[in-house]
Amino acid sequence: MKVASLPLPPSLKERYRTLGIEDLYPPQAECVEKGLFEGANLLVTVPTASGKTLIAEMAMHAHASRGGKSLYIVPLKALASEKYDVFGNKGARVGISTGDFDRRDEYLGRNDIIVATSEKVDSLIRNRAPWLSDISLLVIDEVHLLDSPDRGPTLEMVITKMRARNPGMQVIALSATIGNPRALAGWLDASLVTSTWRPVDLRQGVYMDGEIRFDDQSRVVMPISRHEDINLLLDTVAEGGQCLFFVSSRKNAEAFAKRAAKALKCEDPELDRYRDRLKRLDSTMTGEGLATCVGMGAAFHHAGLPREARALVEEGFRKGLIRCISSTPTLAAGLNLPARRVVIRDFRRYETGAGMVPIPAREYHQMAGRAGRPGLDPYGEAVLIAKDEEERCSLFEFYIHASPEDVNSQCANESALTTHVLSLIASGFATSQREIQEFLARTFYCSQHRGSRLIDSVSGSALRFLENAEMVVENDGHLSPTEYGSLVSQLYIDPRGAESIVCSMRSAGKYSDIGLLQTICSTPDMYTLYVNNRDLQYLERFLLEHEDELWVPLGFGEEEEYFRALKTAMLLRDWSLEVPEATICERYSVGPGDIFNLVEGVNWLLHASGRLAGMFAPRFARDVREYGVCMKHGVKRELLPLVRLRQIGRVRARSLFNNGITSPDELRHAESGRLAAILGRGIAAQVMRELGEGSGAPDDPLPTAGQATLSSFGEED
Repeated sequence: MKVASLPLPPSLKERYRTLGIEDLYPPQAECVEKGLFEGANLLVTVPTASGKTLIAEMAMHAHASRGGKSLYIVPLKALASEKYDVFGNKGARVGISTGDFDRRDEYLGRNDIIVATSEKVDSLIRNRAPWLSDISLLVIDEVHLLDSPDRGPTLEMVITKMRARNPGMQVIALSATIGNPRALAGWLDASLVTSTWRPVDLRQGVYMDGEIRFDDQSRVVMPISRHEDINLLLDTVAEGGQCLFFVSSRKNAEAFAKRAAKALKCEDPELDRYRDRLKRLDSTMTGEGLATCVGMGAAFHHAGLPREARALVEEGFRKGLIRCISSTPTLAAGLNLPARRVVIRDFRRYETGAGMVPIPAREYHQMAGRAGRPGLDPYGEAVLIAKDEEERCSLFEFYIHASPEDVNSQCANESALTTHVLSLIASGFATSQREIQEFLARTFYCSQHRGSRLIDSVSGSALRFLENAEMVVENDGHLSPTEYGSLVSQLYIDPRGAESIVCSMRSAGKYSDIGLLQTICSTPDMYTLYVNNRDLQYLERFLLEHEDELWVPLGFGEEEEYFRALKTAMLLRDWSLEVPEATICERYSVGPGDIFNLVEGVNWLLHASGRLAGMFAPRFARDVREYGVCMKHGVKRELLPLVRLRQIGRVRARSLFNNGITSPDELRHAESGRLAAILGRGIAAQVMRELGEGSGAPDDPLPTAGQATLSSFGEED
């Protein structure tokens, strides 16, 4: 089927022609035949790199040409940025929203295509963004994540809410790995488009004793090294390909990259430039190790790295300079980074309480799908590694020949439902218990479990909690949110977490930063660090030394959860006390990316705590708001007047303060040569220009808590 024959804007057809896209792939053509341009709902389950994004893009442009708007939902912020770049500069106005959860982002309504995470869409619905009623096409990327205990309930509720709100809206759901597509298509009232077609042939096999065995052939790999994984790498590189290695942990990813770098020993001035840029970005031991590896043609990739470092690794790999990346499975969760050969080296990973367990077949298929670069590779190979013949047979049976697991709703979970029941009441979707039940009857859970009363029982328990917490009131069968409940819903925090924050602030005798942090880190919304036996000694010592400052006593909940929250709070406290990033990384065995993620998460909860303090503990409100700004910038309170200036972060503010310049007013009157010696001539000039324009005056109010999200991390110094 020719692109030129499709009902698309002429400018888009010309853009596709310049990109070499003139004919549709078979699955794309089937979507057109099944009503892509006629408003039909579609569930598209085809392999990675088979053109799912183009299917959505064509439909979105068709809607834009008729005055409609499209909402493209992704699971990850990184994937949102990637899709925003893909959709840009093709004739439609494209917007992206992944930020603050209590904003309506009304400017987004000016766009034809809006890209957002499911959590952000949920918050926009709660805050009643008016443009949502104009959405005529909803695209759900990676729809199999309905099965995720973490993200699944929110995604399911967003889809259900949007379909209830906009009944005439077209829905296109995309995935490469669904074991029960007919069940999901039935819930979405969608035609099913499923295919095994790929633009690049995929060979799946198991390596053992120097040979990769596929279903119908085998391939000998020369034993250049005593390490099997290195032999697989060198075999691919020798014929001009690149490799992705998926391993079970960050430690293993870093260790393999170091061995790979020594084996490759690439020499290239471009790689030297990447190495130097990475060294400037991250001076921690992890960052230095990555830079060294990249200088020799290898890299590792995981969430502990700074975002900019991950982006550089991805860029170097796409350019073909970096020959291999070793990664934890996060790289397979949506980023478009294919390679000639994908090696799933570790098919077991550690799970708390269970030890080393096999990964799901769906995860294997996600990783295997990265094999083969369209237009660059004659084929793609996905390879598992076995230690004996019995294991080789098992790997074929449980991964290569196995279908992905079924997608099952995770909605009947009281923790998740408490949040979403409050949202239904606060945003006007339900005003009685009967209407809650009627709404929940539209969910995928009820589609899967017809006749089950479990979700009604669980939602009833959730409603009782909300009434006891005085977030919801019932009068003559009519449910309505209290001011407290409306605020919690708009803030997009777990009601149980909000209640624990409020109770802690009300009962605390005096304010303390670590008490607030410990409380926040004990809530369901906060990711917490793993605690090993080596950590317990310093955690118990800290507990003893700061017992009078802590708001949550030992014995409140599970001991492991208690110490995880305490360890996380201590890391964040160190950040706000200006402890150097490298020291924090070493002290808590984390990477710079982990610090960023924790600070970004706690910033939002500090913002929420400030709003809750204003309602329930006004004596703490200013302290909480101030500490939110301290956390945002990673500074002590004495630097707050300086970090309000645009060019001044934690390092420059401390340099100014230590040189006797403690406020914007003193900065304004400082001698220019002195400032240049402290800040550098260029930055000093920019700061003085900003002060001259009147911003950053000493009587400026503190930034609102809504502004206290991590806008820059790892300052330029």
